[in-house]
Amino acid sequence: MPSIIQLLPDHVANQIAAGEVVQRPASVVKELLENAVDAKATDIKLIVKDAGKSLVQVIDNGAGMSVTDARLCFERHATSKIRQAEDLFSLHTKGFRGEALASIAAIAHVEMKTRQDQDELGTHIIIEGSKFVSQDVAVLPKGTSFAIKNLFFNIPARRNFLKSDVVEQRHIIDEFLRVAMAHPNIHFTLYHNGSEMFNLPQSNIRQRIVNIFAGKTNEKLVPVKESTDIVSISGFVSKPEFSKKGRGEQFFFVNDRFIKSGYLHHAVMAAYEGLLKEGCQPGYYIYLDVPPHTIDINIHPTKTEIKFDDEHALYAILRSTIKHSLGQFNVAPVLDFERDPNLDTPYDYKNQEASVPTVQVDRSFNPFAEDRQQRQTYKKPDTSHWEGLYVGLKHDTETISPPAEIHFEQEEVTASLFDEEESRHEVAKMFQIHKKYIVNPIKSGMVIVDQQRAHQRILYESFLVNMTVRQASSQQLLFPLTLYFSRTEMELIAELEESLVNTGFVFETPGADHAVISGLPVNVSESEASIVLEQLLGDLQDGIPENSFSQNDSIAKSMAKSLAVKTGTFLTEKEQENLVNGLFACKEPNVSPFQKPTFITMRVEDLDKKFAL
Repeated sequence: MPSIIQLLPDHVANQIAAGEVVQRPASVVKELLENAVDAKATDIKLIVKDAGKSLVQVIDNGAGMSVTDARLCFERHATSKIRQAEDLFSLHTKGFRGEALASIAAIAHVEMKTRQDQDELGTHIIIEGSKFVSQDVAVLPKGTSFAIKNLFFNIPARRNFLKSDVVEQRHIIDEFLRVAMAHPNIHFTLYHNGSEMFNLPQSNIRQRIVNIFAGKTNEKLVPVKESTDIVSISGFVSKPEFSKKGRGEQFFFVNDRFIKSGYLHHAVMAAYEGLLKEGCQPGYYIYLDVPPHTIDINIHPTKTEIKFDDEHALYAILRSTIKHSLGQFNVAPVLDFERDPNLDTPYDYKNQEASVPTVQVDRSFNPFAEDRQQRQTYKKPDTSHWEGLYVGLKHDTETISPPAEIHFEQEEVTASLFDEEESRHEVAKMFQIHKKYIVNPIKSGMVIVDQQRAHQRILYESFLVNMTVRQASSQQLLFPLTLYFSRTEMELIAELEESLVNTGFVFETPGADHAVISGLPVNVSESEASIVLEQLLGDLQDGIPENSFSQNDSIAKSMAKSLAVKTGTFLTEKEQENLVNGLFACKEPNVSPFQKPTFITMRVEDLDKKFAL
């Protein structure tokens, strides 16, 4: 039998490796930005067209590459970051595998320009699908420029699985901001389709966070700082009153590398215990500096997962540090015996002694002394002759009109408006169980309605009708409402503005980091506006969900979920009746917008079977 095992060609192996390293245009952005950071660049520009499908270009002023390095960098497992296996446990760079450029070159058209500072001329290389097209000498500025064009041109299946431009662009912005937040000493610029989206000058960490998220970010930040032998912690957490429904502004950085860790996130949530509303998430921007030999980064190709040597100690230190910071800045009560009590006293009065208040007393004042001139006595009138009470009163017969003729009701007034026999048989038609279900007796048994799902169905169909059939009514606000969002969220709001206007929202001229609302839908209160929009942004962050038919359908579902009466809410009899009647007036009363049953019916026969022996 002939041998059937053979080595794969290099271009096939590269395409297979690219499936792990390059999942979408944002993966290319991440790898190229990290290479620019490793090259000691101080100015990095990211240029994107069509959400990275047509072009992803990264230009830096870093060290550059020689002619040999420029050609060798596209080979698999060729890297300048490590030399031997021991270097994996003392990493100080972003990349180390040497797979990124080879994987990108296998599935795109790559154009690289690079020059070192000491060289007069640079190198210009063009590669298409792992094949070198040309390599020339060129006059170039110092640094390196990578232009990745026509991503996945030779893997059409992978290209077809990409999401819409809005979603892919959002992933690119996320990767860009993660690298930018980890390196505030570098000037980052992002251009999309010819327009500048971010221009982040060199600054400190706090200013970089404010420049990215804008709005009222500065006033909601609480600094966090702690240094131990295991870890050095720095960064910021947000005040509890600025918490949101989504988890958009939550960042962990370990040795200037963005990571995801559910375990460390739990430590942060434990520090906020008792301070957050139900379902809300705090924002945090935490930088951890640990010895490189105590972590293992080589777990996942994206390098966002890290293994720590002592996770339990790290958990305890992070939790106590955040809790201490929240208490130190009077965000939460704290019991700290080493705290200087003078911090509670204004500095101008710190060294001053309290003065004794002066009281002026009139010692000659006697409340019981009689003042004959000012006191007036009341003389009881003589009522023995009642005519004397009317002496002195003017009697004008012309001004007094005779009383009008008064008609009295001749019919006998009954004690009850209803027949006693009918009122005796009158019972409550429906009632609430555990503030969750509404029970409505019917002729064949009873109907049990889930109040939250029923209300979701009612609101969902109402919003859909407003957005598709008729113009929704809106309640104008006396004072416009200003809500602050990040730039990516403002882009999403601008995309959804037309649909939101159809539901009843009225927007004024928006700013770069805030939306001004002058009108709200009739069933949305002013306090609920921010909750509704945050929920909507969270639901549509990754595009239209698969279980939705269109953008309007997604918006109607999200708003219905936010505004529906919650489980645990007490409803009056009138509210229960309106809810049940509204449900059965819907086109599809059987299920909620999320395809869950809204009610069940129990017949008397079913109850009889339960009691059968």
